[in-house]
Order: sequence, then structure tokens, then C-alpha cells
Amino acid sequence: MNIGAFLITFREALEAAIIVAIIIAYLKRTKREQQIKSVWMGLGLSVLASFALGVAVLKIYGGLEEKELFEGLASYLAVIVLTSMIYWMATKGANIKEEIESKVSQAINPLALTAFTFIVVFREGLETVLFLTPFATQDLGGTLLGLILGLAGALGLAYLIYGIGMRINMRTFFYYSSILLIFVAAGLLGYGTHELIEFAEEEGISLGWFAQTAYDLGIPKDSIWYHKGAVGSIFAVLFGYSTKMEWGRLILQSGYMVFALHLVIRAYKKEPQLSLQGQRGVLREGT
Repeated sequence: MNIGAFLITFREALEAAIIVAIIIAYLKRTKREQQIKSVWMGLGLSVLASFALGVAVLKIYGGLEEKELFEGLASYLAVIVLTSMIYWMATKGANIKEEIESKVSQAINPLALTAFTFIVVFREGLETVLFLTPFATQDLGGTLLGLILGLAGALGLAYLIYGIGMRINMRTFFYYSSILLIFVAAGLLGYGTHELIEFAEEEGISLGWFAQTAYDLGIPKDSIWYHKGAVGSIFAVLFGYSTKMEWGRLILQSGYMVFALHLVIRAYKKEPQLSLQGQRGVLREGT
């Protein structure tokens, strides 16, 4: 199983579950229960669209000749979107309930409610596809397993919170999961940089010291500590570990990690904890 794929899918699916829970709770509270079926329809369509998008991306990748370029650019794009998502949740996530309820109050007819649900949930699906593409190009089987288990875990946790009423500090959950995802994103940035360096070398483009080896641990490929070995691959996904790195990869990966961690930690320290805790109570109203 690809742990990075599991973490990303778990986080994105849980966010989608929170959105759906907010919508349903609001509809019940405002005596619009008959429109809940429109929410489920929008959710189903968004899942199908996300799946179709994922299949299309893999088909495009399979037909490419310059896979290093695709993997490098896909990794960079995933890092940009993933970082934006993490920072948005840290700074604006406390207001998500108010924003969604405001939109739902304006979506009076079933078609508008279906369209709104589709858009907000498909955004999570689109992000998931973008994030998982770099992993899928390296290990399709492990990525699919991580995707399935991530979905199952998120749905299970959502049921425990909104179905049974289990108490959990959502702010604390998002804080620590964001830190983990920063490490995953740093690894993706490093991997993307490595692939772009390889592409440049194949094209005869000299990158100078940027492409020179910064360190080489000398660990053989058949060792469990090799970055594709049984143990090393786990550290590679979670922390961007590699037995050998170019200067460009080392600088960008390390620099991103320090900068992104600083931003996220500072953002969560500024946000009042009551906002997301209060969210939990409201979400349970519809259960």
C-alpha cells in the first residue's frame, strides 16, 4: 500500500464527508429533508466524474513517450494544489460551515442543489486525482490500494463522528494531518525535481551544479533501506527519503519543507480553536 496515497485520500474524502454532512444537517434543520436526495445525486455524479478523470489521466500517461517530463510536472502541480489546500484549511477552514450554508440557502430548486453538491465534492475529487497521479505513475497497484483504504477509513471515521456521535477534535486532526501532508508534498517536490533533472539530461540540457550529486549513501538496491525497498519506500513516501540526491532536489525539497511547515504551524496557532470545535456540534444536529 502507498501510505502517501492513503493519507491524501483519507484527508480529501473526510473533507468531502464534512461538506456533505453540513449540507444535509442544514437541510434537516431548515425542514428541507425532501431535497436530500439531490445531495446524494450530486455526490454520486462527482464520484463518477472523479473516477473518469483518473482513468483519463492514466491513459494519457500510458501513451506518452517523455514520461519523466510528465511525472515531474505532475508532481509540481500536485505540490502547488496540495499546499494551497492545506493552507486554505488552516486559515479559512473555520468558516466552511457558514459559507456552505449560505450557498445551500440560495440553492432552492433540486437541480441547483445537485449542481452545488457536485461542484464542491468534485473539487475534492479533482484534488485527489492531481495528488495521486505522481504516486500512480510510480506504483499503480499500491496507489489504488491506498485509495481504497483511504476512502474506507474516511467514511468509517465520518460515520463514527456524524452517525454515532463520537467526539473528536477536528482542529487537532487537521493540524497533524496537515503536517504529515507537508512531508508528503516535500517528497513529491523532490521526486518531481529528480524526474525533471533526468529529462534535462536525456535532452542534452546541462543544469550544472543543480544536477550534481549532493550525497550518495551507497545503499545497494536489494537492501530494505534502499528508497524502493520494503522499509525505505515507506520513508520515501512519508518523508521524501532517498539514498541519493542531486543538489537541486535536496535544496528545493528541504527549503519547501521548512517554509511550508512554518506557514501551517503559524496559521493554526492564529486560528481560534472554538471555530472547528463548534462545527462538530452543528454537524451532529442532522444525525
